[in-house]
Amino acid sequence: MTQRIITSFALILSMAAAPHAFAQTGHKPTASAHAPANPALKSPDKITWGQLGKGHNSFTRGEAKERLEKAGYTRVDQLMLDKDGLWQGRAQLDGQAVRVALDFKGNVAHR
Repeated sequence: MTQRIITSFALILSMAAAPHAFAQTGHKPTASAHAPANPALKSPDKITWGQLGKGHNSFTRGEAKERLEKAGYTRVDQLMLDKDGLWQGRAQLDGQAVRVALDFKGNVAHR
């Protein structure tokens, strides 16, 4: 009889604690709708040309290539991340071979 009471008590206790365990793992954090946008990263829809800034670049090679292609470059290749945090490589723009670069903010330049 004592074993039955202990088992029943353990079952009731585990059932009471179960919703709390599920609640902790069921929700992912989300940004507030009122939070300011990250000014360190430009939208790929708003490419800025010209002056590039030095800084830690978190773009992957694939993301850098995608942004350069969105800016109008074709045949983007040989992308390498340099010591200043710039992705640099070769591409074509209007049929001309150019050297391209992308900084940590998403700014694009070529020469």
